[in-house]
Amino acid sequence: MNPSENPGAGEPSRIVPTTGVHNFRDYGGYPLVGGGRLPRGRLYRSGEHAGATDRDLGIIAALGLAAVIDLRGSAERQRFPCRRPPGFSAPVICADGETSPADAPHAAAEAFDAAAARRNMLDRYAGVGFRPLLATVYRDFFHALARSNGPILVYCTAGKDRTGVLVALLHTALGVHPDDIMADYLLTNTVGDVEARVAALRADLLRRFGRAMPEEAVRVVSMVEPEFLQTAFDSLVARHGSVLGYLEQVLRVTPADRTALAARLTA
Repeated sequence: MNPSENPGAGEPSRIVPTTGVHNFRDYGGYPLVGGGRLPRGRLYRSGEHAGATDRDLGIIAALGLAAVIDLRGSAERQRFPCRRPPGFSAPVICADGETSPADAPHAAAEAFDAAAARRNMLDRYAGVGFRPLLATVYRDFFHALARSNGPILVYCTAGKDRTGVLVALLHTALGVHPDDIMADYLLTNTVGDVEARVAALRADLLRRFGRAMPEEAVRVVSMVEPEFLQTAFDSLVARHGSVLGYLEQVLRVTPADRTALAARLTA
């Protein structure tokens, strides 16, 4: 199987055109190694919805979501509660506790140059699969997919790190080509209003830490790099022998589960 060429190009339906919710897109549509193709309109990812406009809420309502997976921790959800469309009734699955390291804000505050910011990001990616509560919500995501016939949305604060790793795990479990997995991950850098996302992060960091982070450091934290995702996967392989080993041993997604999930999604 050949990987998709330039995923996202010429595919306007991949992007959900929200303005107050960043990085909103459909991550289906990719061919699978064993044959078939992931469906469109079933798998969505985004940043948080605290800034959703009324127009955004109408767009989200039209998706007909069957479930929402909020990868943020309790403190993040309390600080930035998400807006929902009127009459929204889909279950929202999340953790009762924190899904980011306790020292993450302090590390970010000290990352006042691009090199320090990159080191901080690599450290966080190396441990992302081993945060207990985050792994629990990752596991819940796979269970929700196995039970649902409708669209499922997963998001975190920016929709790129915790979300990016989970989407890459699902793509790996289902047999998406590695080149497509990486290309989808990197779409964060070009989808939607990137400058608005960078500006929002810059303002948030200033509000939280009382000083401005240099532009080059903000852009490192706002974007994704191939090395980030590769670091996360290398850590899983080091502890569990393979990414599929991590899926089975930590997230309890067995080979039979993966086969059933692929059949359910591609039917």
